[in-house]
Amino acid sequence: MHSMPDTNTDPAQFWNQHYGTNQKTWGGRANPLLVEVAGPLAPKDALDLGCGGGGDALWLARQGWRVTAVDISTTAVERVRARAVEEGLGDLVTTEAHDLARSFPAGTFDLVSAQYFHTPFTLPRAEVLRTAAQALAPGGLLLVVDHGSTAPWSWNRHEHTHHATPREVAAELDLDPAQWSVERADAPEREATGPDGETALVTDHVLVVRRQ
Repeated sequence: MHSMPDTNTDPAQFWNQHYGTNQKTWGGRANPLLVEVAGPLAPKDALDLGCGGGGDALWLARQGWRVTAVDISTTAVERVRARAVEEGLGDLVTTEAHDLARSFPAGTFDLVSAQYFHTPFTLPRAEVLRTAAQALAPGGLLLVVDHGSTAPWSWNRHEHTHHATPREVAAELDLDPAQWSVERADAPEREATGPDGETALVTDHVLVVRRQ
């Protein structure tokens, strides 16, 4: 479980410390909804927003995607890069450190994945995801997977937490329907495994947007 940081904590410092001490994050499995959505796609260029331990980026690269993996934590991106080289995926994985509140990776992408793109710090999330949608190549997909319920091990366990629905997220992005279409907006349930091996039934909020 993440502990809630002090509001005066530097976000990059907080996440560097988290990824520097939490060895359980490295070499993890890809998020199942990314596998479900990206599995049938022809591998092209992908952007992994908030790559963390790199499970998603490495899985995409193993499928043949050219992946740009970004995170605010320099510790995270350095380790993801090292892991990619170790697996012989160095030519397919590019890592960049970005505070997405201030900068965004250059280029266009056929898939942008934002898996549980939440933080205890202030982040203009809708603005970042809108920028991600604008970075899509024609026909490209933006996949946003959010928490639809709170797992017992989560850092943000509050009784009155509102988990925005996929349609609410889409409305917040306010994308021109002539250029982007919502292809999926649902709330599947699954059994999740926490950092210490505990399990719980959780709900995910899934939004898939395609650029025309």
